[in-house]
Amino acid sequence: MSSELVTYESQDGVAVITLSRPEKLNAFNPALALALEAAWKRLAASDDRVAVLTGAGSKAFTAGADLKDPPLVTGYGYVPNIGVEVDKPIIAAVRGWCIGVGVVLVQQADLCVASDTTFFRYPEGRIGVGRGLLGGLAARIPHKIAVELMMLGQDVSAERMLQYGFVNSVTPSEDVLPTAMEWARILAEQDGSVTRYFKQSLLAVLPKSPGEVAERTRWINDQLPGNRSWGGGGATPGASR
Repeated sequence: MSSELVTYESQDGVAVITLSRPEKLNAFNPALALALEAAWKRLAASDDRVAVLTGAGSKAFTAGADLKDPPLVTGYGYVPNIGVEVDKPIIAAVRGWCIGVGVVLVQQADLCVASDTTFFRYPEGRIGVGRGLLGGLAARIPHKIAVELMMLGQDVSAERMLQYGFVNSVTPSEDVLPTAMEWARILAEQDGSVTRYFKQSLLAVLPKSPGEVAERTRWINDQLPGNRSWGGGGATPGASR
């Protein structure tokens, strides 16, 4: 399955999902958001056992929302388990800039390999926009580091995030995807029911921020056909076979 903005390649039980808008540093507009939501839906329904999420090009995993064409009308269905429920492991393979919603995607992933050129930035405070999805970060890394990232909006290196457990491994850029694929193959060879049980168990004990709960509730409500007819954000297929 592929589209101009998201590709989905299935390789021996591993789904490689790629944000593919490199000319805009993989920034999210409505079309990319809906295409990624469709990819999560395909993953959830498929025989693939694990996903690797990455971005096209080496400059950026994603530059976050496209401020000239933000995906506000789509809701957050493109963020796994805020929108589509994904009980299969997700590995983020991150190179270059990881900004805004990119940080949220890494937060929602189960493992992360980042390049030594990766910097994380969450600029919502600076631009006066805040939905609170990153509030769950305080359940994953030390509170004051979460505050630094969310409120100061400054760049935080992958090496620092490795120290705090937000990143599992930092490698040269050319080794990011091979490392993620190596981990994915290990997971794909395991009993999928046990792996899914482990993920569900881990998610059950992670506190959720008010923003996460609100957006999750909104997305679930939007799946009802009647609600979509009143302007809900249910995704339409953003990619085709």
